[in-house]
Amino acid sequence: MTSQPTLSKAENGPGAPGENGSGLQAGLKNRHLSMIAIGGVIGAGLFVGSSSGIATAGPGILLSYALVGTLVVLVMRMLGEMSAANPTSGSFSAHADRALGRWAGFSIGWLYWFFWVVVLAVEATAGAKILEGWIPAVPQWGWALIVMVVLTATNLVSVGSYGEFEFWFAGIKVVAIGAFIVVGALAVFGVLPGAHSDKAGLGNLTDHGGFLPHGPGAILTGVLLVVFSFMGSEIATLAAGESENPQRAVTKSTNSIIWRIGVFYLGSIFIVVTLLPWNAPSIKDQGSYVAALNSLGIAHAGQIMNFIVLTSVLSCLNSGLYTASRMAFSLGERGDAPKVFARTTSRGVPLAAIVSSVVFGFVAVFFNYRFPDSVFLFLVNSSGAVALFVWLVICFSQLRMRRIIQAEAPEKLVVKMWLYPYLTWATAALIVFVLGYMLTDTEGESSGRTTVLLSLLVAAVVVAIAFVRQWDARRKGRTDSLAAAAGAGAGPETPVETKV
Repeated sequence: MTSQPTLSKAENGPGAPGENGSGLQAGLKNRHLSMIAIGGVIGAGLFVGSSSGIATAGPGILLSYALVGTLVVLVMRMLGEMSAANPTSGSFSAHADRALGRWAGFSIGWLYWFFWVVVLAVEATAGAKILEGWIPAVPQWGWALIVMVVLTATNLVSVGSYGEFEFWFAGIKVVAIGAFIVVGALAVFGVLPGAHSDKAGLGNLTDHGGFLPHGPGAILTGVLLVVFSFMGSEIATLAAGESENPQRAVTKSTNSIIWRIGVFYLGSIFIVVTLLPWNAPSIKDQGSYVAALNSLGIAHAGQIMNFIVLTSVLSCLNSGLYTASRMAFSLGERGDAPKVFARTTSRGVPLAAIVSSVVFGFVAVFFNYRFPDSVFLFLVNSSGAVALFVWLVICFSQLRMRRIIQAEAPEKLVVKMWLYPYLTWATAALIVFVLGYMLTDTEGESSGRTTVLLSLLVAAVVVAIAFVRQWDARRKGRTDSLAAAAGAGAGPETPVETKV
């Protein structure tokens, strides 16, 4: 019978000494953490990808967003429970390490790092396209390089500079969506002066083929299209380890996740599908948010939305580089990555972890321009389902960590998962169902089936490496034990008794 892992302190909390460095430092202020938590659930995918979801499910896309939003709320509740009890830079990877074993922490940590370095390339390219449209004298690859270099420099200065940049990036997103919801709601209810909103109204939810024009099955198809736009909500639990009061920061971000998703996702999508008929050609041609703004007669709606999307892209890049580097730092601390990743500068910055992450990001950007339909397509597809893998690991980790915390430090259960363990099992089952449903999607080079199968392939390779490392460590441990035992048994040479 194996013994349960013990609940320990964060590997390298703020101010803790690191190898050849000062360790991570508490450089994030409360306002930074608050905006990181809010901005973490607002990705560029909300602005860019929502039009395809609306075309697929009609107004019923609201149910798709509600279903995925509920899933994220439950997963974040579990993660909040573990992170409030034990804040750490490795977040769910460190929790999986303790709850499920070294192989789990190693595997999900590296898969998550892989996901974010690929995201760096995707977002850098998206931002470069917008900037090239504004200033075509600089080629697209040049803009991608400039954006990556600037945000790398920001992360290298200090965690406080990352927090300050993210505070303003996220602030712009929050203000923009808030204004969009207020203005759109006034138009929907016919009280916005001067707006050209003759098509707006609650009737758009049912007048054009019904609330579910493509049938109930379209809700699940919509889930596949919107689920990945929620990735990033867990960043606040990683960043909390570098705040002045990690437990308070985690608790606050966990408790506020419901209204954040309700307002920014469901609220803004509700405005879009009530301002315009879901099948309006402009939604597909211009994008859902641009089409909605244009329907109100707002001048330069496209450029306004491009600016907001660019801000979201820069925010995602900034947070992606931070997240990848902190995961690499945590892996280095636990011996699952080169030890140099765990070394910090005098300002508490994991220099090697940041540089290594951005180098792989640059390599991915190169593949995007040189081999977009082969190598880069493989990278995107093979990292696509990592979000669901992470959420599934969080579920299984929480099932065991709750028992560990209750046994060793019950006072640390300041955040509790609702209806434990039944709701945890239900959440895990829903995630498995979504993965299974993705296998039925076979259309296109980036189909759900392709994404799941390639992601499983990469995950299987990483898990295999984890088990090989674990086996090798045990073998070396047994060899060292035998050598030590042999050394202890060999005393001074005993003289041989001779007969005279």
